[in-house]
Amino acid sequence: MATVAAVRLIGHDSDMSKDDVIVFPQSILLFGCGNMGGAMLQGWMAAGLDPSHFIILDPVAGAVPDGVTHIKSAAELSALPDVVVLAIKPQMLGELQDDIAHCLSPNAVLISIMAGIDCANLQSRFPKIQIARLMPNLAAAIGKSPMAIFSETVSAERRSALTQFLSPLGPPIWMQAEAQMDAVTALAGSGPAFMYRIIDALASGGVALGLEPASASQLALAMVEGAATLAVQSNLSPAALAAKVSSPGGTTAAGLAILDADYTLKTLIENTLRAARDRGAELGKMS
Repeated sequence: MATVAAVRLIGHDSDMSKDDVIVFPQSILLFGCGNMGGAMLQGWMAAGLDPSHFIILDPVAGAVPDGVTHIKSAAELSALPDVVVLAIKPQMLGELQDDIAHCLSPNAVLISIMAGIDCANLQSRFPKIQIARLMPNLAAAIGKSPMAIFSETVSAERRSALTQFLSPLGPPIWMQAEAQMDAVTALAGSGPAFMYRIIDALASGGVALGLEPASASQLALAMVEGAATLAVQSNLSPAALAAKVSSPGGTTAAGLAILDADYTLKTLIENTLRAARDRGAELGKMS
């Protein structure tokens, strides 16, 4: 079993208090540290976790937090880590397979955040290793990412440890079936980009109606932040909240009539998510 140590969370804006203690692996290797891997590392650092627990393996990584070990090749590892987070593009798996295997001890847990690559594919490449698939998003940097996770091989004890390990980045959600992971990728992984497009469209719409660009952007961002926060904190569903904003014959009702006509918004979002989900499945077949 991986060696663990108690780590106190400090200075992190999440549901945890600063006195919470989690069980944490002694050595975590981020194999790849691009946008997503970097966001996860930033979230762990913001939670006050000891940077000496972390190793980055990335030949082109940018700025590395003080205290985090940075290596450029698997040959530079002085000891095998307890946990390897595989944060590379799916298309790179084949060419990097041998380097990944070099980093895995028989007792390691391999956590993959690659879209589309299923556990069977990974298990065939790295036999007898406990493997989990994880789908975070960039909000991991501020502890606000859903952390959808699936595994068939991770023990119950290690599931508990993984839940604690991931909690500083956002709420871990264990999925019941791996077939759900491509849909999770579309909704929770790619979803922020879709929301950013919507925010941009709201601001652009304000400009089209005569607002100054800076004011329109500020209003759109503040409105979305407030609406999302209220939706999270409210006991009402988003549909019920929309009804509370709207009154018969009012301005909101006029706008909702456009979004709801012929299921325009619903169809657009479903098609967007379906395209992202299907692309994830295609990436899995290409590896």
